Amino acid sequence: MNGNEAPTSLAAAHLRIPAWTVAVPAAGLAVYIGLHGGTSPWVGLVVAVALMMTVLAAVHHAEIVAARVGEPFGAVILALAVTVIEVGLIVSVLLGDKPQATLVRDTMHAVVMLVLHGVAGLCIVVGAIRHREQQFRLQGAQAYLVVLIPMVAVTLILPNYTVARPGPYYSNAQLVFVSIACLLLYVAFTFIQTVRHRDYFISLASDGMAEPVGHGARPNARVAVYSLGLLIVTLAAVVLLAKSFTPFIQAGAQAVGAPEAVVGVAVAAIVLLPEALAAVSAALADRLQTSINLALGSGVASIGLTIPVVAVVALWTGVPLELGVSPGNSALLMLSFVMALITYGTGVASLLSGVVHLILFATWLFLLFTP
Repeated sequence: MNGNEAPTSLAAAHLRIPAWTVAVPAAGLAVYIGLHGGTSPWVGLVVAVALMMTVLAAVHHAEIVAARVGEPFGAVILALAVTVIEVGLIVSVLLGDKPQATLVRDTMHAVVMLVLHGVAGLCIVVGAIRHREQQFRLQGAQAYLVVLIPMVAVTLILPNYTVARPGPYYSNAQLVFVSIACLLLYVAFTFIQTVRHRDYFISLASDGMAEPVGHGARPNARVAVYSLGLLIVTLAAVVLLAKSFTPFIQAGAQAVGAPEAVVGVAVAAIVLLPEALAAVSAALADRLQTSINLALGSGVASIGLTIPVVAVVALWTGVPLELGVSPGNSALLMLSFVMALITYGTGVASLLSGVVHLILFATWLFLLFTP
């Protein structure tokens, strides 16, 4: 865009605070105060809508603050905002009337399958339909996998093979070590992404030249300060609404005979919704690298930041965390990463690879209900 062109809608949105992002958190708090403790299905529907809208508002305010502070702090703020949302949903179940020891495992597993196959596959397919083949930076895509593979291995697979504690559980010492390892992996990746090798994650224009990226036009200090205050209020509303909504998820899953893992899938879907919408929009605009950054970056931040925080809560409260997935899911995870390595090993995404990812996603969903 040259200097004579009008700013894009995204850029303009970062120069002001949309009225809906102010009204939504206030409405969310009102819903929590007025309907908390209700058991009617209509109450659950209202809380669900309020929660999803509040999540979108929280991410919007985080993006405004991130655009103001710039990198590397902008990416950290976005990751922290999403982590607060995810932790709020998980902890509300762990400390609720019906604690679910498998919730962390189910949520992390769902996040991995959603970002590797659901979101990424959909982005590749819609991008290929509109633009045929799309290019992306090989180094950036592989950097996500380099970090994501060991994170998934130590959190979801390795607990099945340790002997310090029976079952798919870590001992307290092992849980602390794994949490620190995940956090260090995330910190190292963030440094590479935002400082050392930022060019690995910059979108390619159609002529092969790098396009500038960021969180949008840089807002003024007043807008950023207002958004920071609204972000805090909005995140508080998200956590409170999550506390009200999770019993409806559990009751709904039980009523239809769905497995407990559906609760984790719902949590992951709520958390990833804003990034998923943005990723699909970027793919339609022929910016697949941005889609990959959003999808795989969500997975890295989710595990790297959520596991340490939830581990602290579990150790503090004594709530056990069943982390190891089943042998069948372990095999499917390995297949998932083999496919991801093939897809992101060429620098070009085709319709066929996108379809394969979506089929693997459908396979996981089918086996979730028919193990």
